[in-house]
Formats: sequence, C-alpha cells, structure tokens
Amino acid sequence: MASRYSNTKIVVNSDTKKRYYESTIYPKVIPSDNDTYIISEAGDRLDILAKSYYGDSKLWWIIAIANNINDAVFYIEPGVQLRIPQNIGNILKDLEKINK
Repeated sequence: MASRYSNTKIVVNSDTKKRYYESTIYPKVIPSDNDTYIISEAGDRLDILAKSYYGDSKLWWIIAIANNINDAVFYIEPGVQLRIPQNIGNILKDLEKINK
C-alpha cells in the first residue's frame, strides 16, 4: 500500500536531531471535461485505482481530494460514483508550487 507520507518532506531539528514530517498541502483538484467517472466495486481501494488509472499507487491522494474523501480509509464502498481526474500533470505541478 502506498504511504500517505510519500509526498511529505522529512525535516531534522538541528538542536534535538529529531526527525518529523513537514505538513503537505495538497492542491485543489478542479473538475475537467476529461475526467473519468466510475462506479466502485467490491475491493476497490484508492491506491489500486491510482495504480490502474495513473500507473502509480502513490497518487491515491488525487482521487481522494477529487471525491472529498477526507478520512484515512483506502477502501471504497461498492456502488460509489468516483471522479478520476485525468489532468494529473497539472495537479502535480500545482503540488510542487504549493510545497516549495
């Protein structure tokens, strides 16, 4: 399963030498005419859907944000309509800009 920290920077405190994760701010995922809509099936998970549609399970957060899934659950209930954004290049560029 993809780590929820895969897009998060690790910072080391120079005084205490303790490591911690810096907050990651994700961009808005604006609907597009190119988006794909699916109905979830039994066993669907955000990371597996991201792997299927984007070739990278670490991009699960794009589907989560696009569908207002704010809890920490990767599993999706069967029968839920999901929007799968197709403009991931622009979304990833926005992520880089926000978290520089």
